[in-house]
Amino acid sequence: MHFQEGHIGRIFALRLEEGDRLPETLEDFAREHRIRAGLVIYVGGAKAGSRLVVGPDAAATEAVVPLIHTLAGITEVLGVGTLFPDEEGRPVLHMHTAVGREGGAPVGCSRAGVEVWLVGEVIILEVLGTTGVRRPAAPT
Repeated sequence: MHFQEGHIGRIFALRLEEGDRLPETLEDFAREHRIRAGLVIYVGGAKAGSRLVVGPDAAATEAVVPLIHTLAGITEVLGVGTLFPDEEGRPVLHMHTAVGREGGAPVGCSRAGVEVWLVGEVIILEVLGTTGVRRPAAPT
């Protein structure tokens, strides 16, 4: 385990609108507002056709192959994630979401593209005093 201790800086409350996309909208916001690192919470809806990474393909032996789940209908969404810069300093969101509709609730990473339906509410807690950088793991 590796760790750093930081402290909370600014707190942002965002209202996302229909058609805004995760993770791009939040990464753009972080870049524009110079948020280096943060905790992100999302509550809202997702449009049909949004996509989640729901795990690696267990049959792939040479590389990690993501499994993509496409939402068949509008869903409720609850997501939590972190923002850290990549090696070039660009903010990268890593957010896992639970999406629910009629009793089904797949859970996965939003990096494949989640499009906001109607409205999305986001809280970003800026984390100051850390130097972490998001680097992809070797097999991914």
